[in-house]
Amino acid sequence: MLPDQLTCCKRRLILKLHLSKSSKQNIFTEYGLGYVVVNQKRYERSLIVLPDHIIENWQIQTFEQLSAEHFELLLPLQPEIMLLGTGTTLRFPCPSITKKLIALKTGVEVMDTNAACRTYNILMAEGRNVAAALLI
Repeated sequence: MLPDQLTCCKRRLILKLHLSKSSKQNIFTEYGLGYVVVNQKRYERSLIVLPDHIIENWQIQTFEQLSAEHFELLLPLQPEIMLLGTGTTLRFPCPSITKKLIALKTGVEVMDTNAACRTYNILMAEGRNVAAALLI
């Protein structure tokens, strides 16, 4: 070893790790059968989650009730991508339901609700304007 390398190896480097908390951004902190938890608050009804706000009590209870009108409240928010969580199983809606969002160049991804929660957290952490519309 060279003298500079020996000196460097004798030094102690200290690294402190701190829990990072997102500043006022909504993240899923837990999910399970019949519920999701956003920022430690539990929700047991269908909802739409965006990084900066939550639309509670989304007026849909079952996949069969899903219609294009249920996504109209997302249009003024102009999400870059919309994740549709279809409950415990993956079910694809009729293309006419998501047609308006796609026409406005909003990406639409369909998955089960748990996968939508995980995907939302990743996209939101990347700074993407994402909306998660979840059937609980």
